[in-house]
Amino acid sequence: MIRIVDLSKSFGAKRVLDGLSLEIETGETMVIIGQSGSGKSVLLKLLIGILTPDCGEIFIDGTNATALARDERQRLTRKFGMLFQGAALFDSMTVAQNVAFGLERYSDLTRAKVRAKVTESLELVGLRGVEHLMPFELSGGMKKRVGLARAIAYAPEIMLYDEPSTGIDPIRADAINELILMLKREMRVTSVVITHDITSASKVADRMAMLYLGRIIAVGTPDEFRRSSNAVVQQFIHGRAEGPIKTW
Repeated sequence: MIRIVDLSKSFGAKRVLDGLSLEIETGETMVIIGQSGSGKSVLLKLLIGILTPDCGEIFIDGTNATALARDERQRLTRKFGMLFQGAALFDSMTVAQNVAFGLERYSDLTRAKVRAKVTESLELVGLRGVEHLMPFELSGGMKKRVGLARAIAYAPEIMLYDEPSTGIDPIRADAINELILMLKREMRVTSVVITHDITSASKVADRMAMLYLGRIIAVGTPDEFRRSSNAVVQQFIHGRAEGPIKTW
């Protein structure tokens, strides 16, 4: 379980997150929606430890991650895999080297086992025989899938997805959605997806959370969001009110 309590983060005079609280159950896919620039990517970076909050706490399976020393926090974040918005592949490395990066750095697997894990991870995301290619030889959708293969190669317990459907066409975006669903079934990971794409959000979410003005203002299932009477949710989803949703 992930429990976020009164999390705040500012950059200079701009407060991006302002007392944000949210609970994410083990094994569920939580999709966090909101407009561009609302702080969704900042929240993911706080979860994985790339950024440090100004105040507030993040509990990972009962452990207060924000209270840990740097080395302890790094060990805890090995539970995480992350698909960055632009895939964040190393341009100077082949596909195989990109996928193997975390395994070679953090595991004690032999080279043969690393190669086998790389092949297995690529096949899991629908890529076969591309190990020798360089990132510049890949389409946008392929880069996303290679980034996803790298994230899952280390068998994470928690997957973070930063705008997974951004920058690719609708067909490839839907393929990424199917991969998110498949990984949940096959690996039983807890997933946090941030997006402003309501179609993708509705497809992959167990629950959705609306981030607005630095706080979570609504949480519910995709169906509850479609029937929401919350004015901000209405505007984001479809512009009309049809029913209640949990807000605070």
